[in-house]
Amino acid sequence: MSKLIIIGSGPAGFTAAIYAARAELSPVLFASSVEVGGELMNTTEVENFPGFPEGIQGPELMAKLQEQAEKFGTTVRYDDVTALDLSGDVKRVTLGNGAVEEADAVIFATGSAYRKIGIEGEQRLSGHGVSYCATCDGFFFRERTIAVVGGGDSAMEEATFLTRFASKVYVIHRREELRASKIMQQRAFADPKIEFVWNSEVVDILGEDSVSGVVLRSTVDGSTRELPLEGVFVAIGNDPRTHLVHDQLRLTDAGTVWVDGRSSRTSLTGVFAAGDVIDPTYRQAVTAAGSGTVAALDAEHFLASLDDAGAPAADADQIEELPVA
Repeated sequence: MSKLIIIGSGPAGFTAAIYAARAELSPVLFASSVEVGGELMNTTEVENFPGFPEGIQGPELMAKLQEQAEKFGTTVRYDDVTALDLSGDVKRVTLGNGAVEEADAVIFATGSAYRKIGIEGEQRLSGHGVSYCATCDGFFFRERTIAVVGGGDSAMEEATFLTRFASKVYVIHRREELRASKIMQQRAFADPKIEFVWNSEVVDILGEDSVSGVVLRSTVDGSTRELPLEGVFVAIGNDPRTHLVHDQLRLTDAGTVWVDGRSSRTSLTGVFAAGDVIDPTYRQAVTAAGSGTVAALDAEHFLASLDDAGAPAADADQIEELPVA
């Protein structure tokens, strides 16, 4: 049985592993068999992660984080977690091959997934003109014509932010009115760089090595047309990866895992959460890494409190277990 199991291989999971391994907790980190590294594996150049003034490729950054975690003693296993039993003192993790691993504590750092349009060009040009994060990639689109797909608050926020860099920003929305809050709408309507394309949906993204345009289909009459562009930002929401804990951990109204204040403590004793799976707002690699640090320190404190029998010792800081939302 392990002291600590970490589920997730993004910045939060690997940072938690670095801290836990340096604390001699011998963590076991379960990385997906097919999606190791999280969303940064789909990002080309990362310029806003501290310590890399010249920038670094997303996959290279994740490889360095993994290398650092393993250097200090983390065991990384490329297995898919299919089920969890977190309610008892011993946490049980079921893998795709049916094997069950046990631990005294678990850090849940499965991240979130950007919602995608679901068209071929989107996947092919992801990181080559197709992006899901204006804060991450807006800088690369200086003086270019780009589009934001979506009609909610996140789309308006992305479009307004991108006007700092782009020469023109189209907002493509499949309806004739926005879902965004009034103040976000007003801000976007007032920006001279933003032009709205109503009643239209993106059915193809054009370009060989980089985005050159999109094909739009009218939601009114079904007609199609091409719109020349150099970048597409998809802002139709994201989904925290919480399917493994829906019936066990308390969730927030935003669908993220609930944690106690600024800690990583969830509604179950000995279970901690970190990264985008608890963050509906910022969703940056550096904030996820910081969250992973918090989770490792909280887990270390919890494991130190266990008595010789392996049960949680009395602790004034321990929160009461809460019902699942």
